[in-house]
Amino acid sequence: MNKKLFGIIGNPITHSLSPVLHNYWFNKYDIEANYSLLNIKEQEIESVVKKIKNKELSGINVTLPYKQKIISFVDQLVNDAKSTNSVNTIFLDDTNTLVGENTDVFGLQAAYLKEIPDIENKKALVIGAGGVSPSVIFSLQKSKIQNIAIINRTHEKSIFLKKKFNSLNVLKWKSLKQEISKFDIIINATSLGLKNGDDFEFNFDNVKDNLIYIDTIYNPIETKTLKFLKENKIKTFNGLDMFVYQGQKSFYLWNKINPEIDDQLIDLLISKLK
Repeated sequence: MNKKLFGIIGNPITHSLSPVLHNYWFNKYDIEANYSLLNIKEQEIESVVKKIKNKELSGINVTLPYKQKIISFVDQLVNDAKSTNSVNTIFLDDTNTLVGENTDVFGLQAAYLKEIPDIENKKALVIGAGGVSPSVIFSLQKSKIQNIAIINRTHEKSIFLKKKFNSLNVLKWKSLKQEISKFDIIINATSLGLKNGDDFEFNFDNVKDNLIYIDTIYNPIETKTLKFLKENKIKTFNGLDMFVYQGQKSFYLWNKINPEIDDQLIDLLISKLK
């Protein structure tokens, strides 16, 4: 039997732990498969998609900056991908239809939002309007939060998202430092804080004492902002749990096995982030 091949496309991609996650599960469930990083340019998306259609690849994950750009190459968007216009998992179904799905929404809800009491009465701020932002907004809406604001360096991107989620409040980037004091939940959906990248230019020192801060970044395991808030006794979550849960759902879509998230896996992932 031929080894099944999977991978993740994006640029940059070296920070991704998806191969560690999926190869651990392939090994655990005795599946003849391998998962690798596919660092591609935008003009190469079509050739990767053709490989799935030709069954040279069994499925892929999609990360920045291609979560929207890949949509024109798939045959069908389903479920959360349709609602968010954002795709992070691709597979061929039984009828050879190339399906685009979004498991980020599930990842965010399963990892953090289900744990927050009285969530529907909270005010939430999403920082960033890029690839993962539609998934963040939609998962907040699914959790019955009415009051959601978005703020992004490029204001036009926020306006574009408001067309899809018309109840969004759009804020100006220059007022970010003042605005953070008004929210119960803040989610960083930007790349600010990513390993070897830029970070926020100020400390989050004027937030509510009962703030919940969620970072979609998991590499590094603690961004500068998350570390600062944690030291100031603010409840924080890094992006690792969301990453693991979205991966769990992708794995299920490809293999029809719901893989266990065990301590050994989490220890392995954390060891790769040190």
